[in-house]
Amino acid sequence: MKKLLTLILIFCGFGIISSAQTLKPGIGLNFTDVVASGDGSANGRTGWQIGGSIAFGNKFYFEPGLFYQGKSAEFSSSDNLPEPDLDAALKGFRVPVAIGLNLLGNAESTASLRVFGGGSGFFLTDVGDDLDKDDFNSTNWGVFAGAGVDLWILFVDLSYEWSVTDLQTELSNIDFGKTNGLFLNAGLRINL
Repeated sequence: MKKLLTLILIFCGFGIISSAQTLKPGIGLNFTDVVASGDGSANGRTGWQIGGSIAFGNKFYFEPGLFYQGKSAEFSSSDNLPEPDLDAALKGFRVPVAIGLNLLGNAESTASLRVFGGGSGFFLTDVGDDLDKDDFNSTNWGVFAGAGVDLWILFVDLSYEWSVTDLQTELSNIDFGKTNGLFLNAGLRINL
């Protein structure tokens, strides 16, 4: 039964990819904004992501994606110690689903300017050595908006995401929940 289900999913995946107009593998950076409550301080640090998306459409388009992502932050108590008390290194899968508009050009143009927005889910897989995964919800939902530029076979996307749910459940002096983030992705644009 598992083999049959796997085969069905593979064929459905090939069907989706064959009807897509543009495949967009890419890598990028993310910058997380973290808020600490109480006497401590928090600093978001630069994270990373790798994955891709598939765009359907021409002038208006629909673009689901899947990225493996790492985001991190440092937390310090009010003692002003040179080393942080806690280093949060969260990893998981981010699934953005965007609806966009090509303002200049379209999916087949050599150069185009796009705007997009949508919703996303972050599915937590690892919290690092300093934290307990049981203190976190497994999923964090967000909304985002951004813009992108396509030049020949390359693309660059910049987006900002607002979290609408909390990620943590049990951390009393740190609010790593409703995190906002800036995402910068670049990669290849493969027209199918």
